[in-house]
Amino acid sequence: MDTLDLIKENLLKRENNLSKYACKSSNAIRLKEKKEDFRPPFFRDTDSIIHSSSYTRYIRKTQVFSFSEHDHISTRMLHVQLVSKVARTIGRCLNLNEDLIEAIGLGHDIGHAPLGHTGEKYLNEISMKELNIPFMHNLQSVRDYLILENNGKGSNLTIQVLDGLMCHNGEKLEQVYKPEPKNVEKFLLDYENSCKSHDYASKIKPMTLEGCVVRISDVIAYIGRDIEDAIKLGIIDRNSIPDNIVKVLGNNNKDIINNIVLDIVKNSYGKNEIIMSDKIFEAVNSLLKFNYEKIYNYANSKEDLAYYKEGINKLYYSLLDDLNTNKENSKIYKSFLKDMDRKYLENTDNKKIVIDFIAGMTDDYFLTHLKEISVNNF
Repeated sequence: MDTLDLIKENLLKRENNLSKYACKSSNAIRLKEKKEDFRPPFFRDTDSIIHSSSYTRYIRKTQVFSFSEHDHISTRMLHVQLVSKVARTIGRCLNLNEDLIEAIGLGHDIGHAPLGHTGEKYLNEISMKELNIPFMHNLQSVRDYLILENNGKGSNLTIQVLDGLMCHNGEKLEQVYKPEPKNVEKFLLDYENSCKSHDYASKIKPMTLEGCVVRISDVIAYIGRDIEDAIKLGIIDRNSIPDNIVKVLGNNNKDIINNIVLDIVKNSYGKNEIIMSDKIFEAVNSLLKFNYEKIYNYANSKEDLAYYKEGINKLYYSLLDDLNTNKENSKIYKSFLKDMDRKYLENTDNKKIVIDFIAGMTDDYFLTHLKEISVNNF
């Protein structure tokens, strides 16, 4: 037997011990045929994700606090690594496919606009006004790897990974996460309908148990870490966390992660669903509300929010004008469209092209380009 074939066989042997509810490599589906190598398909998807241009830009994208000078404040890059680690811990305890979990965990926030959820909100307002379709970072993550990467040719990830990106929605907490089996047609239908409707997108569920693990791990990874960041920045005091939450989860990131993960593992072992106990679910829900009231609503000043909103609108309409007037010295041509596949150029509305470009910007690139157009238009 060829050495690489032997390696492939040994790698796949590990899956013999997986739970009957795990998604095995033999179940992997790609939308386009791809010659596989010795790497299992989900393992290979992780390679495609971490070597992508959009993954590199994570490091300069906001998690919660934009443009903080504190060196120990989370960026989007750190967040996805924490999600991947928490999810793989749960997955290993439940005998699930860690390769699939890692790919979804590391790729799930690729579609985030600059300035985090603030940028997403303002880009969504533009998208609804201009195209009558929503902009959501989870759907943009799918779009990035389905279409935008590799100069408009996409990365041809498995649908299990793409579905996990689409359904990760860490802003919606549930006590029970149960997968919804899908074939290619159902995945594409969910994606198409979600791109048209916030309401539809809020109801979709992951097709694998691994996708469910990443979905709850998104919450676990940020809920305590955001508290630590807010304390470092003087936004809250550790003693301000309500006692009823502290008694159940603790008042620091380490204890919060540990208590939630242990509860999930105990309640989910041997089941085709991810479950939190009543006590833990109520505490996590209360902590989320606390974070929104005391942290997220104060992450940006009113002046900053007004500047960001005006800036994204100004940038959008300036770039759209550049496209409509074929201004080939514009950054949207030089930095985004220069080597783009003809199929993307021919099949994509100029308005959507601009939104794709802005969505991929880092925080610093957004501000730099905004200042440039402000000076040039003065």
